[in-house]
Amino acid sequence: MSGGGVARRGPDFVQSLERGLTVIRAFDHEHSELTLSEVAAVTGLTRAVARRFLLTLASLGYVRSDGRFFSLTAKVLELGYAYLSSLSLPEVAEPHLEALVSEVNESSSVSVLDGHDVVYVARVPVSRIMTVSISVGTRFPAYATSMGRVLLAGLPEPDLSSYLSSVRLSPLTARTVTSVTALRGEVAKVRAQGWALVNQELEEGLRALAAPIRDRTGKVVAALNVSAHASRTSLESMRRDLLPPLLKAAAHVEADLPSRTRRS
Repeated sequence: MSGGGVARRGPDFVQSLERGLTVIRAFDHEHSELTLSEVAAVTGLTRAVARRFLLTLASLGYVRSDGRFFSLTAKVLELGYAYLSSLSLPEVAEPHLEALVSEVNESSSVSVLDGHDVVYVARVPVSRIMTVSISVGTRFPAYATSMGRVLLAGLPEPDLSSYLSSVRLSPLTARTVTSVTALRGEVAKVRAQGWALVNQELEEGLRALAAPIRDRTGKVVAALNVSAHASRTSLESMRRDLLPPLLKAAAHVEADLPSRTRRS
């Protein structure tokens, strides 16, 4: 499970809603089907409580069961669509992503920060260069991605410190930065130069550049990237050939954003 710091729980906090969402989030790409015992183990709930939530979600149409295994239904997508439909960002960004991809012939995406992860909200691919498929809603650890570094660089210092004190820096490749001190240094460099270049830290063979997207107040609300395979695109080529059109595309997205980006 991923997320930021634990929110302060006031008298209006509804624990049952939290538990229901925790049950939904127990399912992911690697665990699309789970038994009752597995759901209980992943969520930390008792079997009895997990069973009640699973049966409630099933009656609402969000979960199905074959008698032993539980899995999510397509109705869960409505929850994500409600969020995406409230955003102007993906709609504004898409034509600029398409123009960027047409110019550089590399895949491009836009993501936002959610807890410890980046979440893709728009994407225009040209080829599959990762071992996992990427689509809207895909999540990756922020610390190991170019877009994540940009989004972390846009955080106020207290929020960045909170992130660094709670994140688990696992080595995803031999190149992944796993030291908090080193990661803070990388984020400081991104703040200074205004863009991020990550070299095979998320996956071997994958290089990516990212630039921030700011709202009219100057707040970083999203990140835009372009990715390429290391075997055909050097680091120098990334900076020379891909960075200028990336920065231009990010500026175009910013210019087209409404005065208030609907993003909490």
